[in-house]
Amino acid sequence: MAAAASATAGVAVAMAASRTFLLSGPKLLCRSRSFIHPHKRLTFLSRCCSSSSSPATISSLPVSTANVIEVLEGRGLLDAITSENLRSVASTSNVKVYCGFDPTAESLHLGNLLAIIVLSWFQRCSHRVVALIGGATGRVGDPSGKSLERPELDLQTLEKNSSGISALISKILGRGKDPNLVDELGENGVSSDKNPSFVILNNYDWWKDLTLLDFLREVGRFARVGTMIAKESVKKRLMSEEGMSYTEFTYQLLQGYDFLYMFKNMDVNVQIGGSDQWGNITAGTELIRKVLQVEGAYGLTFPLLLKSDGTKFGKSEGGAIWLSPALLSPYKFYQYFFSVSDVDVVRFLKILTFLSMDEIKELEDGMRKPGYVPNSAQRRLAEEVTRFVHGDEGLAEALKATEALRPGAETKLDAATIEGIAEDVPSCSLACNQVLNSSLVDLSVSTGLLSSKSAVRRLLKQGGLYLNNQRIDNEDKIIESDDVIDGKLLLLSAGKKNKMVVRIS
Repeated sequence: MAAAASATAGVAVAMAASRTFLLSGPKLLCRSRSFIHPHKRLTFLSRCCSSSSSPATISSLPVSTANVIEVLEGRGLLDAITSENLRSVASTSNVKVYCGFDPTAESLHLGNLLAIIVLSWFQRCSHRVVALIGGATGRVGDPSGKSLERPELDLQTLEKNSSGISALISKILGRGKDPNLVDELGENGVSSDKNPSFVILNNYDWWKDLTLLDFLREVGRFARVGTMIAKESVKKRLMSEEGMSYTEFTYQLLQGYDFLYMFKNMDVNVQIGGSDQWGNITAGTELIRKVLQVEGAYGLTFPLLLKSDGTKFGKSEGGAIWLSPALLSPYKFYQYFFSVSDVDVVRFLKILTFLSMDEIKELEDGMRKPGYVPNSAQRRLAEEVTRFVHGDEGLAEALKATEALRPGAETKLDAATIEGIAEDVPSCSLACNQVLNSSLVDLSVSTGLLSSKSAVRRLLKQGGLYLNNQRIDNEDKIIESDDVIDGKLLLLSAGKKNKMVVRIS
């Protein structure tokens, strides 16, 4: 077991595994807490510098000379760092950063997007990143930010979720990149590719053979119960009515061991997470210092994704905003960002897109100018985030569906386009003889688009009733065969938002 190896052997493995890992940058300012012992700092920096014998080139990434920490702070993506030394380390030696994702669902959601964006910023500043799937920790459940213990998932569900999340992260971080840079790891998690852009690991690979006695000997004896209880995430749960199980109480040690294992065997020296992960992250940095007797492990947290009113951003009437197109269509994903309020849109452009700050400033200034087209900034936000998560194809799908659902649009509708949005709007099925030769007024009521004929006639007079995106002014309109799109469908619209897809059988 790698955990039983000596610190010296682990460092040697890590040096060999990380010779191609590169970094660059200047400085930054932020709320910090230091865990560094100055008299040990030079030893670690010497080890880091010795492993960077030659800079690697990431041909598919826009290599930046900017300090990634400074970039994150300037965009509002920095909450805290464990040591001010991370600023200079990020400019003078290799940084390899990881973030964990527990497979509690088959897809990540909008709350996880910030983590992927921060990882991507490290990529763009020429650092190496690791996405860690919690195949082991997901069996326990992170108590951070939770008032109740997570429900236990069966192994088949965990494996399915792990596979789905891994594929999703791979697509997002690797989209548009050379597929060879989406690395397959060899023995001990050491890269078989000389120049990977990122790697995806599963912590079950090193937890599955670790016995309880080994864990208590190698980790438990270094943990102090008082320190563990003092963690904010633990204190809140202990004071709650439900309390906290021993299983959840040990979670911070499990996550801490992940950091220790990757620091020792893969030279991962930075862990990132949301602000609610501070306790878990510092558990790892403390464990590394105690077990290996070296410095140089750092933690960085970013703010949680909140609206200006302090409420969580990422929930809708239909539930979570999923990143997987199988759970939420690119169209709905796009629309969620398109509906962001003016008071939030500029901040979200900074933290959720990779637009330059100058370009964001132009968009912000434009919102104050006469003649500003409402929602222009939101449109840009929706386009950029949808492209990052769903790629150019997903964005094209979202834009096509958006146009198809816009009353009065000149775009010619086809059955494939309407079927593409059918899951996102109400629909019904009617026999052909129930549709053809029926009046539009009657059909609008029978399909449930509007509640009564009088409501339909009022809307007609107001110019708000549409058939296949064409406004209808005549209340005597009869549905003809030419109105049926590709012999299969009709699209009824009452105003801009109330729609009904009618399938004809």
